[in-house]
Amino acid sequence: MRKSNLPEDAAGMRIDKWLWAARFFKTRSIAKNAIEGGKVHHNGERVKVSREVRVGMELAIQQGIEKKSVVVKALSDVRGPAPVAQLLYEETEVSIARRELLASQRKLHNLARPEHRPSKKDRRDIGKFKRENDQQFDQNWSYNDD
Repeated sequence: MRKSNLPEDAAGMRIDKWLWAARFFKTRSIAKNAIEGGKVHHNGERVKVSREVRVGMELAIQQGIEKKSVVVKALSDVRGPAPVAQLLYEETEVSIARRELLASQRKLHNLARPEHRPSKKDRRDIGKFKRENDQQFDQNWSYNDD
C-alpha cells in the first residue's frame, strides 16, 4: 500500500515522517521530539530522527502512559484520514492485551475512591470498628519471651 510520491524502489523513509503519517503524533516536530526523548525504540534501542523505517520493522512507541508495539505494514509520506493511517501498521497481540489490562487496572483503581468525605456518623462507625478490632487483636496476641 504505497501512497503519494514515494518511488516504488524506495526501501524506506524517515521514521519521524512515518510516525506523523500513521497519526501517532499530530505534527512532525512532536514526532521528532518524542524520538529524541527516547519514546520510540526498535529492537530495544532508541532510534534517531533520520532512521529509515522499512516494512516489517517492529517499533515500540510510548505516548503518555500508553506503550504500543507495532509492526510497519506500509509506508506513506502523506498524512491521510485515520482509517487509511491504521492500515500502515498493525499493533501486536501482546501490546493490545497489555494496554487493555492497564486500562482495566486504572479503571478499578479509580473505583476504590469514595465519592464523598465520611460524615460524622461514618467517622464514629469507623472509629468503633477500629477499636473493636484492636481489642480483639490485643486479646488474641501474646508475647512469648522464650
